[in-house]
Amino acid sequence: MIIVAALVLVATLVATGLVLKYLQRNAIFDRPNERSSHTGLIPRGGGLAVMAVIITAWAIVAPPWEQFDIATVLLAALLLACISWVDDLQSLPPWTRLLAQAAAVVPALVWLAHKPPIFQGLLPGSLDIALGGLIWLWFINLFNFMDGIDGITGVESTAISMGIAFIAVQYPAFSIDPLLPATIAAAMIGFLWWNWHPAKIFLGDVGSVPLGFILGWLLLNLASDGYWAAALILPLYYLTDATITLLRRAARGERVWEAHREHYYQRAVQGGRGHAAVSIGVGVCNSVLLGLAAISLAWPWEALGLSIIAVFAFLFWLSR
Repeated sequence: MIIVAALVLVATLVATGLVLKYLQRNAIFDRPNERSSHTGLIPRGGGLAVMAVIITAWAIVAPPWEQFDIATVLLAALLLACISWVDDLQSLPPWTRLLAQAAAVVPALVWLAHKPPIFQGLLPGSLDIALGGLIWLWFINLFNFMDGIDGITGVESTAISMGIAFIAVQYPAFSIDPLLPATIAAAMIGFLWWNWHPAKIFLGDVGSVPLGFILGWLLLNLASDGYWAAALILPLYYLTDATITLLRRAARGERVWEAHREHYYQRAVQGGRGHAAVSIGVGVCNSVLLGLAAISLAWPWEALGLSIIAVFAFLFWLSR
């Protein structure tokens, strides 16, 4: 695992540098506007490198007994990367993006339907998988919404992936090979070299959308295998920040799909905290969540309660 992770990290470092030159040469920039958290022209599309490395790594390290379902996930992620790259270059209508995400989620759900229920048998089979698909779609979009300042998605992705890898190593009965989340963590650490404040390159939708899709698949597998509390705890900060912000905007009658600067982390930057300080704060919060996810394997409800307290304490810190 260490050797594979090291190779993936170096590959991402090199590939991102090459993609950066391509984006600069072709003037593919994220141009700041009133909703941006940056002021300069920053190349957007680092996800081209990140997803190329992750998809290649997964295709190589996938265990033989998982090759068919992982192939489905990788093809779906590739579809999302292509659609999202077009969206990065010329904004697509929201319904086009949502249809592409649904087209990616549905075939991947077929494999999850053959596994234990996501909601631990509390719902009928068809409702279990349908609700799991809706939550997956929401997770893909919130992951994209939350990618708004330097380093934040790199930190979040690394933490979630490391948590899943830890559970996969400690509990071999878990259906996911630990190499899969480990490669994501390594790739995002490599990308953070370029994306840490002041960022030289942004991930773009081409990275955040398929990355949210793959992480969502891993988390649903985690819940299906009985580790439902850990599946909730690991992404709990992103889930909470994005969901509260969406509900607030919906209550005011705003178009929730449009770009904005109302997430807690964005308001913290506007209030004077730097990008690096907020991303470090996210890392600290996620470190606590990682520990509580490990505790949840023995005491799920207690760990989930403490995680909720930890996340709201962090939101309070961001609000000040």
